[in-house]
Amino acid sequence: MLIRAGFEITYDCPVPTPMNLLLSVRPERLPDLVTTQRITASGRVHLRQYRDLFGNIANRLVAPAGPTTFRADFVIEDSGLPDPITADAVQHPVEDLPDDVFPFLLGSRYCETQLLSPLAWSLFGQTEMGWERVQAIVDHVHDRISFGYQHARPTRTAAEAHEEQHGVCRDFAHLAVALCRCMNIPARYCTGYLGDIGIPPVDAPMDFSAWFEVYLGGAWRTFDARHDTPRIGRILMAHGRDAADVAITTSFGTAWLTKFEVVTEEVSQNQYAESALERA
Repeated sequence: MLIRAGFEITYDCPVPTPMNLLLSVRPERLPDLVTTQRITASGRVHLRQYRDLFGNIANRLVAPAGPTTFRADFVIEDSGLPDPITADAVQHPVEDLPDDVFPFLLGSRYCETQLLSPLAWSLFGQTEMGWERVQAIVDHVHDRISFGYQHARPTRTAAEAHEEQHGVCRDFAHLAVALCRCMNIPARYCTGYLGDIGIPPVDAPMDFSAWFEVYLGGAWRTFDARHDTPRIGRILMAHGRDAADVAITTSFGTAWLTKFEVVTEEVSQNQYAESALERA
């Protein structure tokens, strides 16, 4: 399967403003690129690429006063298969976890494990350890939170999402991550592209998406508490402890968002060939 993905995002800054971008696909997906993934900024803005603490590909820049537009448009190959279900994936004892996995057991900015632990153990303490326990957490979060863009609030924590019972995809992910960590299951927050592929058309603008991964059976496994069903065509951009680690843009000063468009769609080989001819 071929997927066309990209974005056009514009910020307007009153003065030159340092910014950080996490808009590249993860290094593991770079070999799947069919076309070059080139992130550009309007004007003569220089982007300096680096790897952050979690191995994500990031870009630093100083946006000039006035509008700056960031763009990318690429085609990537995907298996076309839904998220795998590995029902026999086991939960590891904490003492057996790899050192690089262990930090994803700890509380973080938006995932208050100490606050939520009594709730988590009361809800899931009797469920089977491993995949079944994570799925029970996903089902609970999916049923507990009502999705709506009008409910977006960048400061909402996992505990607040559970109490308020509404939010957007990041709130679903934060609550599920926090509850998993409370049950001694390493969990990390993920952000990336997720198109409306293999599902009925959705009457809403395309956006980036948030989901999460847990460490079971010696590998990281994908779960999505908002949709609560395996999906096709995820393109991971970044992962971290929570949204504070993987914000798609971070500005160190005032930056007004004036345009935000995301594209994620399946394309046929013929469509790709025609597009390539047009570019040539």
